[in-house]
Amino acid sequence: MKTMSLPLVLLTHTLPADWIASLDGRVRALTGPLDATRLAPELEARLAEAEGLFCLLTIPVQKDLLDRAPRLRVVSNMAVGVDNVDVAECTRRGIPVGNTPGVLTDATADLTMALLLAAARRLPESARDARAGRWKTWSPAGWLGADLRGATLGIVGMGKIGRAVAERARGFGMKIVYTDPAPSADAPGEFLPLDELLRVSDFVSLHCPLTAETRGLMNESAFRKMKPTAILVNAARGPVVDTAALTRALADGQIAAAALDVTDPEPLPPEHPLYALPNCLIVPHIGSATHGTRRRMAEMACENLLAGLEGRRLPFCVNPEVYEKT
Repeated sequence: MKTMSLPLVLLTHTLPADWIASLDGRVRALTGPLDATRLAPELEARLAEAEGLFCLLTIPVQKDLLDRAPRLRVVSNMAVGVDNVDVAECTRRGIPVGNTPGVLTDATADLTMALLLAAARRLPESARDARAGRWKTWSPAGWLGADLRGATLGIVGMGKIGRAVAERARGFGMKIVYTDPAPSADAPGEFLPLDELLRVSDFVSLHCPLTAETRGLMNESAFRKMKPTAILVNAARGPVVDTAALTRALADGQIAAAALDVTDPEPLPPEHPLYALPNCLIVPHIGSATHGTRRRMAEMACENLLAGLEGRRLPFCVNPEVYEKT
């Protein structure tokens, strides 16, 4: 097959070649930079020709982009969430949208527990003190943290990741409560309304998708309901938490600490006051950042991309109703 007859695909970010090897000889790929936060100009210039889009969650795929890509046949998002994609608009245009579900469950649950443990035992603060020379001797009352055994973990969003976190937390002897729009009889914990969950939980871990209902869910009112000893963990999406309200809650002692894998905005500017608070741990959205997980996410995104280009049903499709339309 001649190269020019292959479909043009825009890859919004540079990825390791072996992760996307399945595309070799099957598409013409134009690739953006490693750290893109918007569609690169050289990709923008080729939107009119593009038949496939392989994107990460940092790239908005909204109506204005779709208007400039009349030949687009598939959007493949290398993430489980698709809040960066206007799925309804894609469906209206007959464009299937793919994601990468399931594969990142364990890695994200592991990272959640790492954040929870680090905040509970004040690891960042104690490590800074050791490096700064403030560790003079073994101190009976120094750097005291929170116990996990017997503590209550409130999980907001009992999907696959929420369940995996609950499984791990039980191994530490924690009691599990949860809230979710669709309570389940087989959920690993007791269902509570959000307000009650916030009142009784020693740790609150967020695992809900970003929707109109969950945007700003953790706001000033929510923080006032939490225990002053409570710790918040967010491994969902940054805008689920009102950043200004969280900053005030931590600074004023409304809650004890927070550990964030995601922020709003993302990335959080280095001069943001959250970084200066000793009771706030921030990591750069690394929930799925293991060698195996990220590689498998890329491979799944390639599978979706190729299926859409070849007129096959996407193996991981978030808008299957698009096939009913066609």
